[in-house]
Amino acid sequence: MSRETGRKVIASNKKARHDYAVLRTYEAGLVLAGTEVKSLREGRASLVDAFAGEHNGELLLYGLHIAEYGYGSWTNHAPRRTRKLLLHKSEIAKILAQLRDGNGLTLVPLSMYFNEGWAKVELAMARGLRSYDKRQVLAERDAQREIAREMGRRLKGRTG
Repeated sequence: MSRETGRKVIASNKKARHDYAVLRTYEAGLVLAGTEVKSLREGRASLVDAFAGEHNGELLLYGLHIAEYGYGSWTNHAPRRTRKLLLHKSEIAKILAQLRDGNGLTLVPLSMYFNEGWAKVELAMARGLRSYDKRQVLAERDAQREIAREMGRRLKGRTG
């Protein structure tokens, strides 16, 4: 049996990039049960309500939904159980220091993927955006799109 190579995305949290300003990203491993891995290989996971937090000096992932494995028996896992995140001690210490500062930062999962056969989560140290910030981002994106469209027209020789 050959080992997987490369990166295979399982799930992504598109709403997180809309609701939060991403300051820094981390890659973390997960402690999983056997049926969870089999369910992830089928792509049956959701990061919609997931967030990371501290418990006894460790980082845990709450609210991650991994559907029950279809062919599992009594060994099946609970879909929304709390899962431990695997990071280096120094990274955990830095993250916990930032979270404890009380500066409004939170740890949000952006995506979940297999990297070289290992299940990983991309976490973001993020600050929540207010509604006017979101409107400003949308306006900037529309302006950039319009500029690109006009540049394309000019390069083709058509003026609008």
